Amino acid sequence: MIKVVTSEERHTSDRGWIHSEFSFSFADYEDPSNAHFGCLLAHNDNILMPQEGFKKHPHHDLEIVSYVISGTLKHTDSMGTEQLLEAGTVQVMSAGTGVEHSETNPATDEPVRFLQMWFLPSQRMLKPSYAYRKIEESAQLNRLCPVVSGASGPSDESIDDNSLRIAQDVTCYLSKLESGKKLMFPQHEERRTHLFLINGHLEIQCSDGNFHLKPGDAARIRKSCDLQMTSTGSEPAEFVLVDLP
Repeated sequence: MIKVVTSEERHTSDRGWIHSEFSFSFADYEDPSNAHFGCLLAHNDNILMPQEGFKKHPHHDLEIVSYVISGTLKHTDSMGTEQLLEAGTVQVMSAGTGVEHSETNPATDEPVRFLQMWFLPSQRMLKPSYAYRKIEESAQLNRLCPVVSGASGPSDESIDDNSLRIAQDVTCYLSKLESGKKLMFPQHEERRTHLFLINGHLEIQCSDGNFHLKPGDAARIRKSCDLQMTSTGSEPAEFVLVDLP
């Protein structure tokens, strides 16, 4: 079963200092029928204006994954972390027993665009932790590059030793697929797949048929056959694929 959620179907929140597109219920958007996809609670596409940001605020019992698409994001937290995150950087934070953090745009003339995903952890009251990794374009070019993994260690060749760890049985992949190139993803029947297209155009084929995605579109897939993904535009198709229970 596959459900395509178009860019236009997302909830738009524009506060002036930040523009966000919410894929699931979040903040001022309440829809009980669209509260989560498995353990994925939030998938927000944010554009943060220069010199603006989220002031320090608390979280607990959440696994938070962020990916900087363009610009620079500054992260600070109550664990003593202060980090500038360039475009192409993934960061993970396990809120666990409780942590405060802020996300701001330090630039004076350039917005920062970043994705943020929230996952329920596999267990509560864990010790908070933080990590980040810059993903080189070559690592994700025409392949699925695993950047976040809930495994304690690589279980097979598809999981990279350098993937960031979170406390949930999920794997997040990044890919930049050149025009005309194809990738396969073998989905297991008991798993879910969430695919979000950042840029370009992508055709996905599965047992339910062929589906065409444009920037901002997402596909939520369950109990499907192997997925075939083909970049169909003149520009590379850049996307995030999440494998989750």
